[in-house]
Amino acid sequence: MIFKRLFYISLASFIFIGNAFTQNIIMEETSNGIDFKAAGQLLLTYQTAKAEVPAGVKPEFSKSGFIHPLASPSGQVLTRIQPPDHYHHYGIWGPWTKTTIEGREVDFWNLGDGKGRVDFEKVISKKTNSKFSELVVRQNHMDLLAPKGPQLALEEDLSIRVWNKEGERYLIDYSTTISTPLKSSVILEAYRYGGGIGFRATEKWDHTKSTILTSEGNDRKSADGTFAKWLIIQGESSAPSGQSGILFLSHPDNRSHPEPMRVWPEDSNEGKENVFLEFCPIRHESWEILPGKKYTLHYRMVVFDGNMTPEEAEEYWKSFSKK
Repeated sequence: MIFKRLFYISLASFIFIGNAFTQNIIMEETSNGIDFKAAGQLLLTYQTAKAEVPAGVKPEFSKSGFIHPLASPSGQVLTRIQPPDHYHHYGIWGPWTKTTIEGREVDFWNLGDGKGRVDFEKVISKKTNSKFSELVVRQNHMDLLAPKGPQLALEEDLSIRVWNKEGERYLIDYSTTISTPLKSSVILEAYRYGGGIGFRATEKWDHTKSTILTSEGNDRKSADGTFAKWLIIQGESSAPSGQSGILFLSHPDNRSHPEPMRVWPEDSNEGKENVFLEFCPIRHESWEILPGKKYTLHYRMVVFDGNMTPEEAEEYWKSFSKK
């Protein structure tokens, strides 16, 4: 524990003090999506193809445009898609929920309602250098209720940058820029779900096998609806250390920063497989997306095996906040 508390990070070089080593990130395209790998190990996949749904499930629940799997440095899969309790949950993703478009209520989150959906459209750019690999994609938010048929309501440019793997930790920058091609505003109504960055965790975790802590000292019992700069979710895994997790960071330039959150309480989902959380910038206040303007949200994830202390989380956020 003393050794771990001596850990420091340099944003410029991401050098870890101690017995760490650097592994460069490469991208590989497959029929399902784009893989980010380090030394042949899959760290995450951005899914470009629509994921097939189980037999008997409404085809509307199939979608593309999400991150899954996301693995810890030792290969523990931390995300989940299409859980039977919420078929519209997709690993790491962030569609808007209660939305008003031309006077109509459109929902991009609850796919089964058939009101709206978000899918991958195209790759905008790829970049790999000695420090990171970065993918930028276009995701289309389609309004399925428009009088003349489905129409494009929001364009989202999503950037996923994976920094070189350093020992038992690696960093992901997740930046989303949204705009509307419509002539009228799109209103992202205040609601407890929507946008930002959402995370549905592995089915191995529940409130007895994982912990949550925010920058303001709130845990799973008290975090929902509060504001935070960062949030640590960590739980039991098959890593050599016995534990893995993710530190989620919200950038100070984000709307409503410190950012409001949705965190499932202990009794959610009947107390089973009940780890869901997100930074939700419209949790308490609606957001008007004006024609001709672009709006950006920046997040960072620190994916780790072992333990993350509040002191380390604060240092990560201080480095990220300077970007």
